[in-house]
Amino acid sequence: MLWWENRFLSVRGQKLYLGETAASAFAEKYGTPLFVYSRAQILANYQKLRAAFAGQTDAEVRICYAMKANFHRRILKIFKAADASIDAGSPGEVRAALDAGFPPEKVLFTGTSVSADDLRKVFAVDGLTVNIDAIEQLEVMKNVRDRWFKNKKIRVSIRWNPGIGRGFNPKVITAGKQSADGTPIKFGIEEAKVLAAFEKASASGFNPVGLHQHLGSGWVKEDFPMVVGAVDKMVLKSAELQRKGFPLEFLDFGGGFGPRYIKEQKPFPVEQYARYICRQVRRSSLKIQAVVVEPGKFLVADGGALLVRVEYVKESYGNLFACVNGGTFNTLPRPAIYARAFHEIVNCSRVNGGRKVPVTVAGNLCETGDVFGKEIMMPVPKPGDILAILCAGAYGRSMASNFNLRPIPREIII
Repeated sequence: MLWWENRFLSVRGQKLYLGETAASAFAEKYGTPLFVYSRAQILANYQKLRAAFAGQTDAEVRICYAMKANFHRRILKIFKAADASIDAGSPGEVRAALDAGFPPEKVLFTGTSVSADDLRKVFAVDGLTVNIDAIEQLEVMKNVRDRWFKNKKIRVSIRWNPGIGRGFNPKVITAGKQSADGTPIKFGIEEAKVLAAFEKASASGFNPVGLHQHLGSGWVKEDFPMVVGAVDKMVLKSAELQRKGFPLEFLDFGGGFGPRYIKEQKPFPVEQYARYICRQVRRSSLKIQAVVVEPGKFLVADGGALLVRVEYVKESYGNLFACVNGGTFNTLPRPAIYARAFHEIVNCSRVNGGRKVPVTVAGNLCETGDVFGKEIMMPVPKPGDILAILCAGAYGRSMASNFNLRPIPREIII
């Protein structure tokens, strides 16, 4: 059994199967490029996370799916049926959640550089919670509320920046002073201003009910010590707020733990993380109703695959290219945007067959960085072969563009 096989992906007689059907059959029926998602794998990931928290705390555990990872309506329906909540990053995502059947009480809106128009749209939804990203944002919120929603008691939480950030790439580190490449971190309220933010929110007529943090994306096992350090800071800050007269309904520890993208990667210990959160909350003096986490790619990434067709094989200056009929930016932008964003790529008809050589899988866009994988070890592909780019269920379609006026692929769920 190969390391990436799961409920969705399996190898039978050198052929890749998606569920009970050969991957090439989906390509033949629906064309390529094509996203295929697995209901069973996505639900299994959700249940695994739910089980990690089971019996660990008397508080409610809210799993808020970060729908920016994949906003497909039928995927949202899967989470709605499983009693999940939603982390929405824009008014459009709030509307998508409501249209999928989520009640407003299960939607947390977390925006950044939020406009008055954004706020007017989300304030119109009774019952949702608005996460405040900046103390300066409160002036805009108050003006919108006073003009359009006079005397409405709007639920808010504070997103703080605990000074600790972790992520697989500098572009996805969302806490601390600066990212690893020197980019100032735009997210959250710095520690010294958190109490003032709660006081101002309350004085402005809002109802502060929670504290939120998000460190970054793509944690692996080596990140665990830093991540639990941020848990400790969160619990201490919450206890301080409680002593100052702000009892909290929930603590939201954000997301960040992801799937296993490559064989050498040591997965983040999600079960240990869940136990740690619950133990630290239990040992504190906090009287909260709910513990919240916001997974995105952990739930959907390995439940998706992107199928592309090899048009021809090219040799140039000693490089061997499989030239395929899809581009990264209009299908799966991660490999083009982020260094170290690796995806396993396999030939659907010859997963292990034949001598393997280094092949660069090149897209059809006018951009040097438009490659799905560099020097991937695989049997030499042939024109017409279908390649599967694995772990493609997150930040593929949701980040795709029409660069070069290329179309965005079709999606199916099995």
